[in-house]
Amino acid sequence: MNCDEINIWLDTLLEEINEIKVTRKSERRVRVDVDASSLPALLELLKGKASYVHLSAISCVDWPDDEEFELVYHCWSYEAKSLLSAHTRIPRNTCEEFAHYVSIYDIYKPAGFFERDIYEMYGIYFESSPFMEKFILTEWNGPPPMRKDFDAEAYVNETFNWAEYNPDWLQEITEEGGGIEIRPEDVRL
Repeated sequence: MNCDEINIWLDTLLEEINEIKVTRKSERRVRVDVDASSLPALLELLKGKASYVHLSAISCVDWPDDEEFELVYHCWSYEAKSLLSAHTRIPRNTCEEFAHYVSIYDIYKPAGFFERDIYEMYGIYFESSPFMEKFILTEWNGPPPMRKDFDAEAYVNETFNWAEYNPDWLQEITEEGGGIEIRPEDVRL
């Protein structure tokens, strides 16, 4: 099959999923917007019938004004030499501490790593994932740091005890015209 035939075949296959929007970015890049409840079925279909056997990544975008997270599942087909990005949105805040979504670990095993990273950085809990413990931020007790409403400066000021640090060698550099001339807090409006 040539690329045009593969694209026609893929478009026909995607018609099996309800309420999706397919945008062809190029002959080898496809974007699919899908309802969160239909995403697992889409991924099963892509892997089983369309040879999108490689999950390259799962990325997350925080949309606080919309009160949603956007999850993007990047799937690669070695046969079609094509990348399909499946986009779905889930509620950002629930009555619980973390947003929740279903794990796709049973479809793509590498999802476990990506889901754990998103859980740690954005606070989205993936139900049925075997890897929901902390990995990178093992000593972290603050809110998920990749959320757009996370105030890093406020967190640092509330968490750490600051001591004035001005050793002799730094005083010498400053006296000679080097070092920090204007402190960051003096620049802020």
